[in-house]
Amino acid sequence: MSETLQATDDVEASTPAEAGTEAEPQSQSKTEDLLVQEGDIAGDYLERLLDLLDYDGDIDLDVEGGRAVVSIDGGEDLTKLVGPRGNVLESLQELTRLAVQQETGVRSRLMLDIAQWRAGRRAELAEMGRSTAEKVLASGERARLHPMTPFERKVVHDAVASVAGVHSESEGEEPQRRVIIFPKP
Repeated sequence: MSETLQATDDVEASTPAEAGTEAEPQSQSKTEDLLVQEGDIAGDYLERLLDLLDYDGDIDLDVEGGRAVVSIDGGEDLTKLVGPRGNVLESLQELTRLAVQQETGVRSRLMLDIAQWRAGRRAELAEMGRSTAEKVLASGERARLHPMTPFERKVVHDAVASVAGVHSESEGEEPQRRVIIFPKP
């Protein structure tokens, strides 16, 4: 979600300390409730899609890192819903986000994974980011990686951040945006 959610209550806390302790859990609870609602809407939308396609799959709903996470596992045909380099998965994720937004009125940041493709891709990218960062550290030369999706770049940036002595930046315009890894001066 790109919008900030705030709890609104008619009752005011008598001290600033009380305001911090009471408002935070309520706001967090409301945010969690919205994310659970997003997951439910997304699950229903994807279940109807699987029925239309006559594909088998188990839908799992979760909340991780401040976003709804929907996973579809099972069924052999599911890999067709991932597509080459996850292109179909990215499109389905965006359609699912739009379905959630239409229902809630709030832009969704939900993450969709099908046949554990994102989980596997995350592991590959993290290893590539770490190993490339170590090569940059050893050689002192920067490295330009191939163009990636925002999801892929985020995983690589996180992996590079775990290696001392290097840093990363993104450059270029979508869909040719890529990660550059630099040695720290």
